[in-house]
Amino acid sequence: MSTPAPTVRTAVDVRTATDSDWPAVELIDSVGFGYHPVEADLTLARTLTRTEDVVLATAEDVPVGVAMDLGFDLTVPGGAQLPTRGVTWVSVVPTHRRRGALRALLTELHTKIAATGAPLAALTASEAGIYGRFGYGPATVLDTVRFDRRFARFRDSTPDPGGVFIADAKSAAERLPGIYDRWRRLVPGAQSRPQAHWDHTFADPEAHREGASALFFLVHPDGYATFRRAGGSGGKEAATVVDELVAVTPDAHIALWRALCGLDLTVTIEAHLHADDPLRLQLTDYRLVRTTGRADDLWLRIMDVPAALEARTYAADLETVIEIRDPFLDAGGTYALTVRDGRAQCRRTDATARVSTDIDVLGSLYLGGHRARTFAAANRLSAADPAEVAALDIAFGAERPAVLGWGF
Repeated sequence: MSTPAPTVRTAVDVRTATDSDWPAVELIDSVGFGYHPVEADLTLARTLTRTEDVVLATAEDVPVGVAMDLGFDLTVPGGAQLPTRGVTWVSVVPTHRRRGALRALLTELHTKIAATGAPLAALTASEAGIYGRFGYGPATVLDTVRFDRRFARFRDSTPDPGGVFIADAKSAAERLPGIYDRWRRLVPGAQSRPQAHWDHTFADPEAHREGASALFFLVHPDGYATFRRAGGSGGKEAATVVDELVAVTPDAHIALWRALCGLDLTVTIEAHLHADDPLRLQLTDYRLVRTTGRADDLWLRIMDVPAALEARTYAADLETVIEIRDPFLDAGGTYALTVRDGRAQCRRTDATARVSTDIDVLGSLYLGGHRARTFAAANRLSAADPAEVAALDIAFGAERPAVLGWGF
């Protein structure tokens, strides 16, 4: 009986990509995420991402893994625009798992990110169990909702401001970017949106419609909604699927939802809402809008603790010493954090910490989307005094709910 030959595990190396690597990069991403990109997708990726920001893992000079990042400004509580690097296209081929490729890729990528001086790194996670060990925490949460628009009745106390009109793609392309930019400057978690992404939105590749119609557009001077029609034939219930709803003002929010609920020849409306969205409270039937799913959206990693904490505003005064553990990079340490009149000073200190947590937890708290007391209850944040947790809870609150602006 012969003995099987031992498996040869080739070493994995990491390097910066070159222009000639793009076909391999696109193939790895396609296999990893289970889709074949259309030409518009490839154009968008190559436009948004500089080749020098793409990192490859190779085995015997063959690409087996990829990670990249792109730059944008991200709004933090108080409206400051913080330079942020968005990590994306992270994938390792199935033939080279458990060889350290992912850690090598992300180590190299974050070394490059640190060199840019960006205080924040961000991503959207395809798998929630991966990125905590690299210092990322879920920072925004989004609900998927569904309701029968035929029974949507607005309360008498809900105003009817009007001002909504339908637009074709050409008119929408002229109006929506300006409205979005006004909105994202107010909303924690929303980012600047490059023209290439808008071009991709209005190109509206059929491959991304999932059998639904091309996009329709409702526009208000202070907001907009984009949506598709789905079903309505072959016994399928006719539905309006809201792709994006942006409202700078409360009046725009109400006016757009009234217009959507007024669409004929459709039964259900499907959309994504923040849990604090007021729509349910504006209707006579609180139970009409049903949550069918809830998921994390934006994940944040604090690259520079003092710079990040001093950039945002706070809801209450605070004076504490906080220990931040960072097992992946070197952003951890003990910091004296003082907040007066909404503004913070944060400095390294040798003082004894009164609060202790990991850097991924700080990422979750940073935009106000999660509560310190919840992490304390989960034994992921500790404090010498429960009052310290309560003070963090109040101070890290934000005036507007944190929402991711666009997926990257």
